[in-house]
Amino acid sequence: MNRELICSFLNENGIAYKPNENMARYTTFKIGGNADFLVEVNNETELTKIYEFCAENDINLTVLGKGSNVLVSDDGIDGIVVLLSGLDDISVKDNTIICGAGAPLTALCNSAAANSLSGLEFAFGIPGTVGGAVIMNAGAYGGEIKDVISRVRYLDTDGQIKTISKEQMELGYRTSIFKTNGGIILSAEFILSKGCDTDIKAKMADFMSRRKSKQPLEYPSAGSTFKRPTGYFAGALIEENSLKGYSVGGAMVSEKHAGFVINYNNATARDVKNLISHIQNTIKENNGVLLEREVIYLGRN
Repeated sequence: MNRELICSFLNENGIAYKPNENMARYTTFKIGGNADFLVEVNNETELTKIYEFCAENDINLTVLGKGSNVLVSDDGIDGIVVLLSGLDDISVKDNTIICGAGAPLTALCNSAAANSLSGLEFAFGIPGTVGGAVIMNAGAYGGEIKDVISRVRYLDTDGQIKTISKEQMELGYRTSIFKTNGGIILSAEFILSKGCDTDIKAKMADFMSRRKSKQPLEYPSAGSTFKRPTGYFAGALIEENSLKGYSVGGAMVSEKHAGFVINYNNATARDVKNLISHIQNTIKENNGVLLEREVIYLGRN
C-alpha cells in the first residue's frame, strides 16, 4: 500500500483524515488495532471520490457505521476506513421518512415518534446506524426493518448511485442483498403509520426497559453473538452447556444473557474469536447444531 499516494489524494481533495487510528474507539466491543487511515465523510461526494480512488489504486476500503456488530482484528485494518457519520440527515413528509445511512438508528426512531409515526418502535435502542440496520435487516420484539423500509439509495461497485426497492433487497433473517453486492448504502426511505405519540413513546420506553433488564449493556459487546438457529435459541443452547460465565482471556459469555460475548476485562480480538470457536465447537459436539456468527470479523488475518 502506498501511504504517500493516499495522503496526497486526501490532502488534495480537502478530506480530513486520521492516520494509524485505533479502532477500539469506534466499535461497541472496544477492541481492535489501528486503521491505516480513518476518514469521517461529510457528504456523498467525498464518499464517491474515496470509493473511486480506492478502486482505481487497488486500496482496501472498509465502510463502518457505529461499529456495533463487528470485531476488529488486533492487527487493525489496512487501507482506508470510512465512517458515514456525515450522512445523517433525516427528513419527514406525511408518513414517509428519508434518512441518511450514517444516522444512528435511535435518532430515526426518535424522529418517527416526534412526528407521531408508528412502526419503528421495535428498533429503539438497537445500537448502530440506519445503513447497518438495513444491511442486517435488524429486528427485535417481532419487528424487522423489512416491515417498514420502502427503498434505498446506494453507491454500486461501478461508482454509480442507484435506487433499489424493498422487493429487490432480498431481505431475510439478518441479511440483505447488500451483504453480497458490494454496495454502500447512502440513504433509506421508510413508510410508517400515523399513530399516537404517547403510545409510540410508551412502547419505545418499554422495549428499552426490557433491553436493559435482560441484556448486558453495562459491558462492551457486539450485541447478539450468534444468529438464531432454526428450532433453537442460541442463548438457551449455550446456557444448557454450562457456558454462562465461561471466559477466554478477557472475553466472557455474559452471566446475564448467554447469547452475548462481552469484553469483560480488556479482551483482545483473539480472546473473543477463541471463545466464539469454543462455544461453536461445544454446541456442535453436544447438540449437533452449528451456531452461525452474527458478529462480523474485520481487518487483517
